[in-house]
Amino acid sequence: MASYRKLLFIVNPHAGVSKKESTLTDIILTFSDHYYETIVCCTREPGDAANIVREHVDDEIDRVVCMGGDGTLSEVIGALRTYAWDKPLGYIPGGSTNDFAASLQLSMDPAEAAEHIMKGKPHRLDIGTFNGRYFVYTASCGIFTRASYETPQSVKNVLGHLAYVLEGMRELPQTRPYHMRVRAEDRVYEDNYLFVSLCNTFSLGGVMNFKEEHVNLSDGMFELLMISRPRDLMQLRDIVQALREQRYDTPLVTFLKVDQLTVSCKDKPDWSLDGERAVAKEVNEFTVIPGGIQMFY
Repeated sequence: MASYRKLLFIVNPHAGVSKKESTLTDIILTFSDHYYETIVCCTREPGDAANIVREHVDDEIDRVVCMGGDGTLSEVIGALRTYAWDKPLGYIPGGSTNDFAASLQLSMDPAEAAEHIMKGKPHRLDIGTFNGRYFVYTASCGIFTRASYETPQSVKNVLGHLAYVLEGMRELPQTRPYHMRVRAEDRVYEDNYLFVSLCNTFSLGGVMNFKEEHVNLSDGMFELLMISRPRDLMQLRDIVQALREQRYDTPLVTFLKVDQLTVSCKDKPDWSLDGERAVAKEVNEFTVIPGGIQMFY
């Protein structure tokens, strides 16, 4: 008879549409069918996922699986890195947008996703740091980013990524550009920017998409997208058209690959890391950690 290994299952029951008890049962039965004894831990508030990882770091755990949204995934990965616990991680999407899950082409069916984790092999993926804080796939500042962490969870659960769009539209009358100085290796960019994002994903907010030719999730580089303030409606139209066509040759859109970045801004606007708020400094340092995490996909 095969011996059972241990699996740590971290569940955010508040992310996305509420999960039925039968769904969790199906997932645990799937793990059991593959000879895993499952330790189930539920989060109640931000920081719980990191505490769960810390409490189990010395246990004989073979795999870690989390179910929730992008914020849950980000918190678990940050904790795994913080405690130097290089365990293979499985992700069952349970959020309202699930950008990174879409990039990895993970199943949105929880039981099917669990089965893929059991049968799949881990792959190394790049992650990033913002002033020493880990993030998985995006650090953004400017228009629409406040909506990612200020939209009520109940609204996200009902409307999904549309909630971000609706809440973001409410920002438009108050939106102003930030004067930033951005140093990427030996190049310096300085302008009034409406939006700046350092990302490693094929989708942002379920609204902005990138072609496969533009993104490689494990090449040691993140994609930097910067949108300068338009002077008139014609320039705004050009920006919208360029983004819709994924064409980045307009003068007001900057798109390049970087492995480290310094962003300076006297206004110190807040950033969004994987949909969670991050308080900025006047000078902010970004780095990419090649192969920083093992994930099943």
